[in-house]
Amino acid sequence: MPVLSRWRRRMTAPFLAVLAACLAVVTGASMTLANAASDRAQTSTPASVTAVSGASGIAPAMACSGVASLDLAAAVPGVPFQVTSAKEVAAAGNTLGDWAYCDVQGVIAPQIHFQLRLPRSTWQANYLQLGCGGLCGNVNTDRVAASSGCVPLTDGAFAVASSDEGHYQGNGLFSTDPTLRADFGYESDHELALAAKAIIEKYYGRPATHSYFDGCSQGGHQALTEAQRYPTDFDGIVAGAPANNFTALNTFSHAWTAQSVFLDGGPATITTADLAPLHAAVLKGCGAPADGIIADPLACHWDPASIRCRTGQTSTASDYCLTADQVTTLRRIYAGPTDEHGKLLYPGYQLRGSELNWSNVIVPTTATGTTGDMNFVRETIRYQIFDSPQPTLTYKDIKFTKAYYEKVMGLGEGMYDATDPDLRAFKKAGGKLILWHGLGDQHIPAVGTMAYYKAVQKTMGGAEATSDFARLFLLPGVAHCGGGQGPDTLDALTAIVDWVTAGQAPDSMLTESLDSGGKVTSARPAYPFPYVAENTTGGSADDPASYTPVRSAAEAGLTLDWLGSFRSGYETVGNWVHGKWVVTKAKA
Repeated sequence: MPVLSRWRRRMTAPFLAVLAACLAVVTGASMTLANAASDRAQTSTPASVTAVSGASGIAPAMACSGVASLDLAAAVPGVPFQVTSAKEVAAAGNTLGDWAYCDVQGVIAPQIHFQLRLPRSTWQANYLQLGCGGLCGNVNTDRVAASSGCVPLTDGAFAVASSDEGHYQGNGLFSTDPTLRADFGYESDHELALAAKAIIEKYYGRPATHSYFDGCSQGGHQALTEAQRYPTDFDGIVAGAPANNFTALNTFSHAWTAQSVFLDGGPATITTADLAPLHAAVLKGCGAPADGIIADPLACHWDPASIRCRTGQTSTASDYCLTADQVTTLRRIYAGPTDEHGKLLYPGYQLRGSELNWSNVIVPTTATGTTGDMNFVRETIRYQIFDSPQPTLTYKDIKFTKAYYEKVMGLGEGMYDATDPDLRAFKKAGGKLILWHGLGDQHIPAVGTMAYYKAVQKTMGGAEATSDFARLFLLPGVAHCGGGQGPDTLDALTAIVDWVTAGQAPDSMLTESLDSGGKVTSARPAYPFPYVAENTTGGSADDPASYTPVRSAAEAGLTLDWLGSFRSGYETVGNWVHGKWVVTKAKA
């Protein structure tokens, strides 16, 4: 738990009291599961929270209804926007917590729809912007990623906003318009930050003191776009399972798994029915502990051929084995997409131990079914990569060659990707970044985030210089943005606030599994990359006190023979020039 006496005196006492009530960041592995559950119960309605309840927050300077009448045309030069509605919502109608708010909705030209929740009596001068998922296409401020148990959020310390990234639906059709393509690719979040901050200042009569961004998946991509391209927008950023290598992920990575499962265009070699016995074989081959969670899957190199069916053998539930085609499929999935020379076309691959999370994403329910990977490739290759729509293309049309890679990446990466490892401007501005990723992620391989973080370390002067402002936490067994087999809930939001306001970098974070009633069933710490939590005490696997940080040689020594690279200077910028949309290079 953070210690109040160590925090900066310049912080307001009410906000300090709220932060002290958040159970999220663990500075060691000494907390037992019983203590964790007890603390969670105690912090649900702590006495200290009364300091910021009711009218003790920063009061609005105007009525909520008046926000819709504000003339904001000149509030943010270059970002034309207007508020379309503003109405009061009672605390009972708030999905984020027990606080009433002014619900502001508006549009940033040409069609970025946004929502901003302004606390009516509990605001503590903080702004929180949320990312979305998939290809976005809707406004959603109902859920905040990686914020489990964060009292400042549930008690209304933040003004909260999000947008649809400039389009209405979760498909790629919007990308046929160059303006909407740029809004989705990198501009919408920057413009929302400017617009929301302008509204906040008008409503409260003062600006926000600190600004934060929190997102997972596409939201993680948005988060890294902000850190790289607009480094002064946010003081603290939480990027979960980032889809920041967007172009290669949605073409080569997803098409590779689809073509691997549907070998030569035939029926699926692996279906949902195979996943449980396959996963059991992987756990055995990787020497997993009794709880079935592989702490360091990068260190496991189990070969599917080890359970190849013998001549005349038929696979059964009790004696599971793999056909030759299934071995080929699995080897490809675990190896990742490669060109004709064996070089990776995406800096990542599925880790062993993630198999139970593959259903309907990597493998279909039936041999003739479809997968999520197919759908992502379809939208990307038809509407997002090329200069004109290609409505007949499918995952089968992706070629795994150097020439095709250079063609695709040359067209799309500058607009959609956020892979620049040079975060000097963000660090100079005082920014803090928490990356987190589930090691069982079925959508976005966690190896890609490890590879990006190592590139940041190299660019920023090493591991120590990087950990001063950015840290990566990996969650064993956890699927995409949550779920899976390992403890999957955490409060990175409080961790980033502590880091920004009190200079307390998270040395570990507590992750928990919760049952349907919200009761903690297991917990373990997650440590900054390249350290993993290992049960070195022989205690219960569900007790965080059983774990200590152990440096992973596999993570620390990760190298990838990748055709691409994490580099600076490739981003493209679009602007209107004499009535025409012109895309140019952002840097030399």
